Amino acid sequence: MHIPTEPIGSIPRPLELIEAVHRGGEDSAALDAMYNEAIRDTLARFEETGSPVITDGEQRKYHNFWTYCVHGLPNTSPDGFKIPFAAGHVRRMPRLTGGPFRYMRYADSYLDVAMRHTNVALKQAVISPSALSLMYPAEGIEGYTREQFLDDLLGEHETEIRRCLDKGAHKVQIDFTEGRLAMKIDPSGELLSSFIDLNNLALNRFSAEDRQRIGVHTCPGGDRDSTHSADVDYAELLPSLFELRAGNFYIALACEKDPERVLKIISQYIKPDQRVFVGVVAPIQSEIETPELVCERVLRAAKYIPVSQLGTTDDCGFSPFCDDISTSRETAFAKIRARVQGTALAASRLGAE
Repeated sequence: MHIPTEPIGSIPRPLELIEAVHRGGEDSAALDAMYNEAIRDTLARFEETGSPVITDGEQRKYHNFWTYCVHGLPNTSPDGFKIPFAAGHVRRMPRLTGGPFRYMRYADSYLDVAMRHTNVALKQAVISPSALSLMYPAEGIEGYTREQFLDDLLGEHETEIRRCLDKGAHKVQIDFTEGRLAMKIDPSGELLSSFIDLNNLALNRFSAEDRQRIGVHTCPGGDRDSTHSADVDYAELLPSLFELRAGNFYIALACEKDPERVLKIISQYIKPDQRVFVGVVAPIQSEIETPELVCERVLRAAKYIPVSQLGTTDDCGFSPFCDDISTSRETAFAKIRARVQGTALAASRLGAE
């Protein structure tokens, strides 16, 4: 019996790197050596957990997981879409001020560096078209229509995923944390529906074979031990989520108040060609899960999801925003180790049944 297990992506950066970025600016050439050492150390420590799939911890993603590809664009302003968190702080998207829309960097550049330091299967997270669509202002842009913007956006997203797949990424994960947030912003469901449609326009550009290496991650958003949409009922998101034409879904579950109810909903809507990686450790909680607790969570999920379609993951990245110091690197890797060991324990128990 085998149950695949994968991380979501981000790992807390070393404190000395965060401090150096604050002092010298995140694009400073003098920081290159510190970034490279953080990547090397992250990959080495990831390997030590026994995880069969690892990431570079998103150490070099400028600013955050959401805007790494557009950070520094000259045709943007910092006063874009607001993302309020339950803890009271707010993150903001950049606002597009003119066309055309182009990425500043593609995520395959992170793979280039990571592959120099490891031979373990590497996963690469990318941001969704629906998240970046929030950059376009409601009042429009003179001489650059929303339709032109979306055409450019889809083209850039497709290019990024293809470059990652072509370079040998084990999986490409589309971060879709705005899915649950969409229902909070617009309870009618129209915004969520538009997000699903836009992301499917991108996914339709890939073959069925490619889509088995593409996944979608959803969670209530994690930052500074807080979330932006945990109060939104999963029942409002999950039926639409499984309409996305991806082969893999990474669903935060460890922090849910009623995970069994969520699993029942998943069992209703999962399609035969889709695999669900359920969250079995909670990055925003300081307590480190035991392998036995992880095992219990996997066995519970196996009651509702066929084992052939089941996998495990972390609820969220451990540090999606580069200045978040609420979780230590040591805690992150201890939780990952528990996920790996607990998943293996559950697989052995299921195999013995």
